[in-house]
Amino acid sequence: MEISTRPVTRADLDELIALMGDYCDFYRVDPGSDRLRQLAEALIESPSEGVQILARDDGGAAVGFATVYWTWQTLTASRVGVMNDLFVVPSARGEGVADRLIADCVERCRERGADSLVWQTALDNRRAQAVYERVGAVSERWLDYSLSVAPR
Repeated sequence: MEISTRPVTRADLDELIALMGDYCDFYRVDPGSDRLRQLAEALIESPSEGVQILARDDGGAAVGFATVYWTWQTLTASRVGVMNDLFVVPSARGEGVADRLIADCVERCRERGADSLVWQTALDNRRAQAVYERVGAVSERWLDYSLSVAPR
């Protein structure tokens, strides 16, 4: 399978939103397609915040996406890209789509002057961990916390 990747444009939004919905289903969350569209449009309008990359197969079908947000990391005193999302449709898994998306994310990081691309995955997502190890990523051990700041 021949895979191409490029940043998402407005013309890609319907296909991207469908993929984002499938990604959310995988994690059993439902922010709603309107909010997903708002997120995607915000990144198209403000690439200084991040970028979404869409993967297409040789027939032109959208088969995966990745989202990278830009930030800084004090412990390395450097700019980093945070790959917040990586998703490949089940029918295209094992075809190199994830590898290609990661490679594109790395290139976007280089273009922005980031020293590294960082991300996390669920502890039980062994398939994703195998991909990450195959592309040369090194796992780290941190304990994640979150605190809601939404009004109560």
